[in-house]
Amino acid sequence: MRRTSVRIAAATVLTAALAVTGLSGSALAAGTTTTAPSGNLVVQEDNTFLQNAASNGVIAIALPNATPGFSTSTGFSATFPVTGGAVNLNGFYGNVQLGGGLLLVNVTNGHTVIFNNLAFNADQWSFTGVPLGQSTAVKLFDPARPVITAKGTTQTLQSSDLEIDAQGASYADTNLGTTFFTARQHAGTGVLTFTAGS
Repeated sequence: MRRTSVRIAAATVLTAALAVTGLSGSALAAGTTTTAPSGNLVVQEDNTFLQNAASNGVIAIALPNATPGFSTSTGFSATFPVTGGAVNLNGFYGNVQLGGGLLLVNVTNGHTVIFNNLAFNADQWSFTGVPLGQSTAVKLFDPARPVITAKGTTQTLQSSDLEIDAQGASYADTNLGTTFFTARQHAGTGVLTFTAGS
Protein backbone atom coordinates (compact mmCIF):
# COMPACT_ATOMS: atom_id res chain seq x y z
CA MET A 1 0.00 0.00 0.00
CA ARG A 2 1.24 3.44 -0.84
CA ARG A 3 0.85 6.24 1.61
CA THR A 4 2.46 9.10 -0.23
CA SER A 5 2.46 12.61 1.09
CA VAL A 6 0.52 15.47 -0.37
CA ARG A 7 -0.46 18.64 1.31
CA ILE A 8 -1.80 21.05 -1.11
CA ALA A 9 -1.77 24.80 -0.79
CA ALA A 10 -4.06 26.55 1.48
CA ALA A 11 -3.46 29.89 2.94
CA THR A 12 -5.35 32.87 4.34
CA VAL A 13 -8.78 31.93 3.07
CA LEU A 14 -8.99 28.19 3.65
CA THR A 15 -7.63 24.98 2.39
CA ALA A 16 -9.15 22.31 0.41
CA ALA A 17 -9.83 18.79 1.05
CA LEU A 18 -11.33 15.76 -0.29
CA ALA A 19 -13.92 13.31 0.76
CA VAL A 20 -14.06 9.58 0.46
CA THR A 21 -16.85 7.09 0.44
CA GLY A 22 -16.64 3.37 1.00
CA LEU A 23 -18.37 0.19 -0.04
CA SER A 24 -17.86 -3.35 1.10
CA GLY A 25 -15.99 -5.62 -1.26
CA SER A 26 -19.21 -7.41 -2.21
CA ALA A 27 -21.06 -4.14 -2.82
CA LEU A 28 -18.18 -2.89 -4.96
CA ALA A 29 -18.39 -6.00 -7.10
CA ALA A 30 -22.18 -5.82 -7.31
CA GLY A 31 -22.13 -2.56 -9.22
CA THR A 32 -25.42 -0.66 -9.37
CA THR A 33 -27.21 0.91 -6.42
CA THR A 34 -30.60 2.53 -5.93
CA THR A 35 -29.44 4.84 -3.13
CA ALA A 36 -26.38 6.94 -3.82
CA PRO A 37 -23.40 6.71 -1.46
CA SER A 38 -22.99 9.57 0.99
CA GLY A 39 -20.39 11.07 3.31
CA ASN A 40 -17.73 13.74 3.14
CA LEU A 41 -14.14 14.62 3.62
CA VAL A 42 -13.32 17.24 6.23
CA VAL A 43 -9.86 18.77 5.95
CA GLN A 44 -8.45 20.84 8.79
CA GLU A 45 -5.61 23.04 7.62
CA ASP A 46 -2.46 23.18 9.71
CA ASN A 47 -1.94 26.75 11.01
CA THR A 48 1.83 26.67 10.42
CA PHE A 49 1.27 25.48 6.85
CA LEU A 50 -1.29 28.25 6.36
CA GLN A 51 1.07 30.93 7.65
CA ASN A 52 3.98 29.67 5.54
CA ALA A 53 1.80 29.54 2.45
CA ALA A 54 0.55 33.07 3.06
CA SER A 55 4.11 34.37 3.53
CA ASN A 56 4.93 32.84 0.13
CA GLY A 57 1.92 34.50 -1.49
CA VAL A 58 -0.01 31.24 -1.89
CA ILE A 59 -3.66 30.82 -0.96
CA ALA A 60 -6.06 27.92 -1.47
CA ILE A 61 -9.82 28.26 -1.74
CA ALA A 62 -12.37 25.46 -1.63
CA LEU A 63 -14.83 25.86 -4.52
CA PRO A 64 -18.57 25.00 -4.52
CA ASN A 65 -20.08 22.66 -3.60
CA ALA A 66 -17.43 22.30 -0.91
CA THR A 67 -18.10 24.19 2.32
CA PRO A 68 -15.42 26.31 4.00
CA GLY A 69 -15.25 26.65 7.77
CA PHE A 70 -13.34 28.57 10.40
CA SER A 71 -12.85 28.18 14.14
CA THR A 72 -10.82 30.49 16.39
CA SER A 73 -9.36 27.42 18.09
CA THR A 74 -8.55 25.25 15.05
CA GLY A 75 -8.41 27.66 12.10
CA PHE A 76 -9.57 27.01 8.53
CA SER A 77 -11.25 23.85 7.28
CA ALA A 78 -13.17 22.64 4.24
CA THR A 79 -15.80 19.93 3.79
CA PHE A 80 -16.11 18.10 0.47
CA PRO A 81 -19.26 15.97 -0.08
CA VAL A 82 -19.18 12.46 -1.48
CA THR A 83 -20.90 12.38 -4.87
CA GLY A 84 -20.33 8.79 -5.99
CA GLY A 85 -18.00 5.85 -6.29
CA ALA A 86 -17.24 2.69 -4.40
CA VAL A 87 -14.30 1.93 -2.14
CA ASN A 88 -13.03 -0.64 0.33
CA LEU A 89 -10.67 1.22 2.67
CA ASN A 90 -9.43 -1.86 4.52
CA GLY A 91 -8.82 -3.61 1.18
CA PHE A 92 -7.10 -0.54 -0.32
CA TYR A 93 -9.11 -0.55 -3.54
CA GLY A 94 -11.81 1.52 -5.18
CA ASN A 95 -12.41 5.15 -6.03
CA VAL A 96 -14.69 7.80 -4.54
CA GLN A 97 -15.77 11.00 -6.26
CA LEU A 98 -16.02 14.23 -4.27
CA GLY A 99 -17.92 17.42 -4.93
CA GLY A 100 -16.37 20.85 -5.07
CA GLY A 101 -13.03 21.96 -6.38
CA LEU A 102 -9.80 23.60 -5.29
CA LEU A 103 -8.44 26.94 -6.44
CA LEU A 104 -4.77 27.77 -5.81
CA VAL A 105 -3.57 31.33 -6.29
CA ASN A 106 -0.11 32.87 -6.25
CA VAL A 107 -0.95 36.47 -5.36
CA THR A 108 2.59 37.64 -6.14
CA ASN A 109 2.27 36.91 -9.88
CA GLY A 110 -1.45 36.26 -10.42
CA HIS A 111 -1.00 32.64 -11.53
CA THR A 112 -3.84 30.26 -10.67
CA VAL A 113 -4.55 26.53 -10.76
CA ILE A 114 -8.02 24.98 -10.49
CA PHE A 115 -8.55 21.30 -9.67
CA ASN A 116 -11.94 19.70 -10.43
CA ASN A 117 -13.14 16.08 -10.33
CA LEU A 118 -11.71 15.55 -6.87
CA ALA A 119 -11.52 11.94 -5.77
CA PHE A 120 -9.91 9.48 -3.40
CA ASN A 121 -8.07 6.65 -5.12
CA ALA A 122 -7.61 3.86 -2.58
CA ASP A 123 -5.42 1.84 -4.98
CA GLN A 124 -2.88 4.67 -5.03
CA TRP A 125 -3.81 5.85 -1.51
CA SER A 126 -4.08 9.43 -2.64
CA PHE A 127 -6.57 12.28 -3.04
CA THR A 128 -6.51 13.49 -6.63
CA GLY A 129 -7.82 16.33 -8.77
CA VAL A 130 -7.98 17.05 -12.49
CA PRO A 131 -6.54 20.43 -13.55
CA LEU A 132 -9.00 22.65 -15.42
CA GLY A 133 -8.81 21.98 -19.17
CA GLN A 134 -7.03 18.65 -18.76
CA SER A 135 -8.14 15.03 -18.43
CA THR A 136 -5.42 13.38 -16.32
CA ALA A 137 -5.70 13.40 -12.54
CA VAL A 138 -2.84 14.73 -10.39
CA LYS A 139 -2.09 13.29 -6.95
CA LEU A 140 -2.59 16.06 -4.41
CA PHE A 141 -2.62 14.70 -0.85
CA ASP A 142 -1.65 11.38 0.72
CA PRO A 143 -3.26 10.39 4.03
CA ALA A 144 -0.37 9.31 6.28
CA ARG A 145 -0.80 7.63 9.68
CA PRO A 146 -4.32 6.43 8.78
CA VAL A 147 -6.84 4.95 11.20
CA ILE A 148 -9.61 3.04 9.42
CA THR A 149 -12.86 2.03 11.10
CA ALA A 150 -16.05 0.47 9.75
CA LYS A 151 -19.55 0.15 11.17
CA GLY A 152 -22.25 -1.35 8.99
CA THR A 153 -21.96 0.23 5.55
CA THR A 154 -20.08 3.28 6.86
CA GLN A 155 -16.29 3.48 6.64
CA THR A 156 -14.12 6.19 8.14
CA LEU A 157 -10.54 7.12 7.34
CA GLN A 158 -8.80 9.46 9.79
CA SER A 159 -5.40 10.89 8.89
CA SER A 160 -3.44 12.93 11.40
CA ASP A 161 -1.02 13.88 8.62
CA LEU A 162 -2.29 14.90 5.18
CA GLU A 163 0.91 15.20 3.19
CA ILE A 164 1.39 16.86 -0.16
CA ASP A 165 2.18 14.32 -2.84
CA ALA A 166 5.36 14.81 -4.87
CA GLN A 167 3.33 14.96 -8.09
CA GLY A 168 0.99 17.63 -6.69
CA ALA A 169 3.90 19.66 -5.28
CA SER A 170 5.69 19.66 -8.63
CA TYR A 171 2.53 20.54 -10.58
CA ALA A 172 1.58 23.40 -8.23
CA ASP A 173 5.10 24.88 -8.11
CA THR A 174 5.50 24.73 -11.89
CA ASN A 175 2.12 26.25 -12.72
CA LEU A 176 2.04 28.82 -9.93
CA GLY A 177 5.64 29.92 -10.44
CA THR A 178 6.63 29.21 -6.85
CA THR A 179 8.95 26.92 -4.90
CA PHE A 180 6.72 26.71 -1.84
CA PHE A 181 5.38 23.17 -2.22
CA THR A 182 7.49 20.13 -1.35
CA ALA A 183 6.81 16.40 -1.24
CA ARG A 184 5.66 15.08 2.16
CA GLN A 185 4.88 18.59 3.39
CA HIS A 186 2.40 18.46 6.31
CA ALA A 187 -0.72 20.38 5.24
CA GLY A 188 -3.18 19.37 7.94
CA THR A 189 -5.45 16.54 9.01
CA GLY A 190 -8.39 14.84 7.33
CA VAL A 191 -11.42 12.72 8.15
CA LEU A 192 -13.12 10.87 5.31
CA THR A 193 -16.51 9.29 5.96
CA PHE A 194 -18.23 7.10 3.40
CA THR A 195 -21.57 5.33 3.61
CA ALA A 196 -22.28 2.84 0.86
CA GLY A 197 -25.33 3.13 -1.36
CA SER A 198 -27.96 0.41 -1.41
